[in-house]
Amino acid sequence: MYPPLHSVVADVTQAIVDRSRETRADYLARMAAAGRAGPGRGKLSCANFAHAFAALPGEDKARMRDPSAPNLGIVTAYNDMLSAHQPYERFPDQIRAAARAAGATAQVAGGVPAMCDGVTQGRPGMELSLFSRDVIAMSTGVALTHDAFDAALLLGICDKIVPGLTMGALAFGHLPVIFVPGGPMSSGLSNAEKARIRGLYAEGKVSREELLDAEMQSYHGPGTCTFYGTANSNQMMMEMTGLHLPGAAFVHPHTPLREALTAAAAHRAVEIMAGGNAYTPMSAVMDEKSFVNAMVGLLATGGSTNHTLHIVAMARAAGVLVNWSDFDQLSRVTPLITRVYPNGTEDVNAFQAAGGMAFVIGQLLDAGLAHGDVTTVAGKGLAHYRREPFLQDGRLVWRDGPDRSLNPDILRPVDDPFQAEGGLRLLDGGLGRAVIKTSAVKDQHLVIEAPARVFDDQDDLLEAYRRGELTQDFVAVVRFQGPRANGMPELHSLTPTLGVLLDRGLKVALVTDGRMSGASGKVPAAIHVTPEAACGGALAKVRDGDIIRLDVHAGRLEIKVDAAELAARPAAAPARPSDHGFGRELFGWMRRAAGPAEAGASVLFDEAA
Repeated sequence: MYPPLHSVVADVTQAIVDRSRETRADYLARMAAAGRAGPGRGKLSCANFAHAFAALPGEDKARMRDPSAPNLGIVTAYNDMLSAHQPYERFPDQIRAAARAAGATAQVAGGVPAMCDGVTQGRPGMELSLFSRDVIAMSTGVALTHDAFDAALLLGICDKIVPGLTMGALAFGHLPVIFVPGGPMSSGLSNAEKARIRGLYAEGKVSREELLDAEMQSYHGPGTCTFYGTANSNQMMMEMTGLHLPGAAFVHPHTPLREALTAAAAHRAVEIMAGGNAYTPMSAVMDEKSFVNAMVGLLATGGSTNHTLHIVAMARAAGVLVNWSDFDQLSRVTPLITRVYPNGTEDVNAFQAAGGMAFVIGQLLDAGLAHGDVTTVAGKGLAHYRREPFLQDGRLVWRDGPDRSLNPDILRPVDDPFQAEGGLRLLDGGLGRAVIKTSAVKDQHLVIEAPARVFDDQDDLLEAYRRGELTQDFVAVVRFQGPRANGMPELHSLTPTLGVLLDRGLKVALVTDGRMSGASGKVPAAIHVTPEAACGGALAKVRDGDIIRLDVHAGRLEIKVDAAELAARPAAAPARPSDHGFGRELFGWMRRAAGPAEAGASVLFDEAA
């Protein structure tokens, strides 16, 4: 039995159920019809069948002639550009071996692109980052459309990859689906020290060689980056929604425990396929309660603002309608119980050692802030995720996770949180609607009122800093960065510079229709402003010197200009053409090919607001 659910969590969940009634029923009906059709390969003609399994080794090929033998489809985001995904090079062979041991076969059904935002940050390629999520979703669908699988294992960790894989796989929600993570790299140079050196470099006080040394000591091996950005927020979310095996998120790559968890995922996929008593289709796992749990987990841990876009899009793929007001209502009753960089000084390895997701989930369940009565790949009930994996005499077993924090500077109980409210808030007002990450912002920076400095490109702001122009309090308005303008890039390259100005004692904030990295922290930033400037939003009418007020306590984002005057102002146009650089060249091609609702990004974004 679980404790009574918090009334606000119950109300938000019911509101989602009510507004999703038709879309969710339609989705479930389609998944039920697909499930009744039976295993895909049973419908293949002899020629189709031969093509599908022509490259299998003899033993596997013989097994596949048995219509009852399970076949697992692997969709992989492996490449060498992402340290987090490099370990996936070995996973297909490990999964094939585990599948054979379980009387099954496994095939790589297809691969998906995986962009490293750390490589493309501040570069033209970043303008394709958000769009890549929808390309990944389509690529996942292409892979699973072979329709020869009884279950799927998804190999993906980083920013857009997990949401894209989820969206694509939900179109095949009659199949059991398990995410198989790779784990974080070991701790290197601390994130706080890395940030300090970045700030010194922005001030011209250290050389590029010193900066490069620090960066390479931080990002030094295979595995996920160790700060709590979008990639590790994804890992939290997969535990909160029950798509991982319990405790799989933060186990290092290339360790015996990680290999055992990878093999166990294949075994579990066989156990929960159709035809058995434990049949667990993805459509049953990803329901309204599951998405509420994902939001609550994000808020309790101070996770990435990117998920105010991704959760909305993922939910829509399951017929569930989530909006920003849901996040805001949940944030007001969900305490912040985690501090991991950039919300604190320690990394995800220290978070795991302090109690990790087992502690977080236990706290949220006991406080009635998370739904316990959900379906997961581990079985009925989120309580499975209060456990953590370990090896006992070489055998994978689970034990109860800690019921108290082993480091109160990183994890705290719900009744003694770091903040009474969650790490994200919704802002509204004359400039539109926006979200702000509050978990890393000091109290004295939660209300900022200052003159606007308007920039149409992030490089223009950096140039103004280099020219010594930013010496007074200001609100940086960086516009024409939304999905329709240039693909909605992350503007994380602004963080060191704005952070330096904040440390000098200036009142500084950022307002933008673009995004910030999940690694962004202490600078108050009202982001994802909608309507965006390119669609006639108020940002297009802001001028240098207009007084902007950002007030987190009141949930307001205002421009202190008479409404009639603002309405009469002509909207600015981007100062630069929208097709320079290879990122924008491809973006322009996508616009021409798809028309005004290109790639689904703007459509989903508008629905989020």
